[in-house]
Amino acid sequence: MELIWEKVKSALKEQIPSNMFRMWIEPLRLAKVDAEVMQIQCPNIFSRKRVLDHFNELICSEMNRVAGQLMTLDLIVAKNGTAPVDKDLLPQQLPLPNMAPQPHCGRLLRRDYTFDQFVVGKNNEFAYSAALSMAVRKGLQQNALFLLSKTGMGKSHLSQAVGHRIISESPAERVYYMTAEDFTNEMVTSYKSNTVNLFKDKYHNGCDVLLLEDVHYLSGKGRTQIELAHTLDSLYNENKTIIFSSCCSPSEIPKLSDNLRSRLVCGLISNIEPPDYRMRFKILQRFAQVNNWRIPKEVLEFLATELTQDVRQLKSGLVGVSAKASLLGVSIDVPLATDVIKNIVNLSKTVSIGRIKKLVCKYYNVTPKDLVSRSRKQAIVRPRQVAIYLARRYTDQPLQAIGRSFNRYHATALHAIGAVEKGMAQGGAIRRHIEYLSKKLETGDF
Repeated sequence: MELIWEKVKSALKEQIPSNMFRMWIEPLRLAKVDAEVMQIQCPNIFSRKRVLDHFNELICSEMNRVAGQLMTLDLIVAKNGTAPVDKDLLPQQLPLPNMAPQPHCGRLLRRDYTFDQFVVGKNNEFAYSAALSMAVRKGLQQNALFLLSKTGMGKSHLSQAVGHRIISESPAERVYYMTAEDFTNEMVTSYKSNTVNLFKDKYHNGCDVLLLEDVHYLSGKGRTQIELAHTLDSLYNENKTIIFSSCCSPSEIPKLSDNLRSRLVCGLISNIEPPDYRMRFKILQRFAQVNNWRIPKEVLEFLATELTQDVRQLKSGLVGVSAKASLLGVSIDVPLATDVIKNIVNLSKTVSIGRIKKLVCKYYNVTPKDLVSRSRKQAIVRPRQVAIYLARRYTDQPLQAIGRSFNRYHATALHAIGAVEKGMAQGGAIRRHIEYLSKKLETGDF
């Protein structure tokens, strides 16, 4: 059976990208075979979850082909031998009893900032893979990673997830998690208290993993930049793990010395883009599941539509909706969510379906109720078609979601878009209407 498993791995190696094979498939080991069940051992719970989510069907297919019979795959986690893991425990990373996971120095790691609670999508998939590779020390040539994004996009989550993973796998590792401001304040204090040598020894010789947030804060702090550059030299030379995060790329941080800038860019730089509608919906859905909140789908869709600023805003909106419903003892619905998000919606007036409806209603002198009604009157149909067309053009929502926003099937929404495009090609009033409304949306005048 060992020969069968080796043949399966060889076949998988031809079908899976080399970096993914090395990280996820190569560490798997054959534990035992009982009748028609092949038990495969994973090095940890994270590996098991990843293999189940992404490679389970492929492994089973190759296993059945090589063995020449139908077999069942049983993935277990190695822990003092071979012990299976309860599937119900997979969504959570279990901390030590009565203890919050924490680094050896610096700030505490947030209990919920782990890899298994990070929602992965197209906007952050590369950053997630890079951070996970840093945590397992596989698949990357560099030992430093620079996470770049606007605030609230998940940089801190990934950075702390690396710390959680390393601490759980290697408790003896000395993990330091802090902000650039923390580092600066500590250095200044060491100078004032004449303990500079202790400060330097702590980072040069007593640190295995450095998680440094908000490095743009170092702008203009010459003495701190010099000290940090020396610290990074020491860590790089010892092949230590370093994670930076910032809302600015190293080249964009003003008043940054060339010495420090060159050290910040010598690792892998990974950008995290803002989440699109589908991603925002997935984040809300996962957050509700983790907190055991029963949130209607239409409310999640509404929040994903209106709260477009960042992940923190999304979670804040969902927390507010759940809290208000609980305090008032009422059910969670769209009107309640509408009332809650009034105080947190971005004042920059990001274009959303709700704002498009408001603009179209004002322009055509109809009501929001008219737009979602079953009326076939031309005075209602035309504004509805225009609103659907603008929603498709100016939002990132899928056609199905746009249709539901107007109480229509996606096929009807597609027809509406086609009707407007045909009218615009012919010129006339519809073209002037679209041009006027588009200008209003693009200038934020709505």
